[in-house]
Amino acid sequence: MNNGNEISHQTKLYGFIGEFAGQSSLSASLNRVLKANNKDAMMIPMNIRIDDFYFTVSNMKKSHVNGAVISNEYVTDIVEILDDASEIVTKSGMCDILVRNGEKLIGDVVFADILIDFLKENGVMKIALIGINHYAKAFVLKCPSSLHVNYFNDDLEALINFTNKMQIDDADINRIADGMSLDFSDYDAVIDFSDLDSLNMVNQFSAINLDMKQKKQLSALKIRANELGAGYIGFDEMLDELSSGIFDFYKSKNHLDYDKSDMRF
Repeated sequence: MNNGNEISHQTKLYGFIGEFAGQSSLSASLNRVLKANNKDAMMIPMNIRIDDFYFTVSNMKKSHVNGAVISNEYVTDIVEILDDASEIVTKSGMCDILVRNGEKLIGDVVFADILIDFLKENGVMKIALIGINHYAKAFVLKCPSSLHVNYFNDDLEALINFTNKMQIDDADINRIADGMSLDFSDYDAVIDFSDLDSLNMVNQFSAINLDMKQKKQLSALKIRANELGAGYIGFDEMLDELSSGIFDFYKSKNHLDYDKSDMRF
């Protein structure tokens, strides 16, 4: 960002697209990182309803917006709008970040790398992964062998199909359902990517319990963790890590290879 925190004719613009993007602190957090690194770039929150989503994103191809981070409610909807995508987007069916190259939108997934780096930095080795959605797919596709993952889902047949499709050898699969009694205290982290309405079957959590849900979203993990006095990490608790990861992503795409000391006319 420039010294006055203002957008000039040469400021590189990025968007955070979500239904309630303006209520999130992600844009402000990333802008602090951009300013600290002397970059004349800015992320702006873009409150977009689902009825306007396709039109808004399609028009980015001819706009001055150079890329966008996609809020979790839209990460599957955007895939069909992309002109090109990374392998992980194709395999997981989701995209949470994109760059504009000319009039083409190119999609990728950034959250998985950010999450894995966070887990490594916190000494996590053993993980209980709940759910089989697109976030779970992306995480598994990126997950290194150094992290040992046990898989939990309410539908065992669907979980077996998931582990087969993800080509996970000797997967440790487990059922999670109402009426059970589960103790996750032997795990270093619990990651919930399920759509379960309740996690009342859990009696003990691990030290790190994470689901990346935003404030407006119902988090069964947060509710149960609070009931048990356990720690909880959602989207807002990961803002620093997300901002740094997003910055590194755009820098790796040569989008931020200039700074505000470079006079561009």
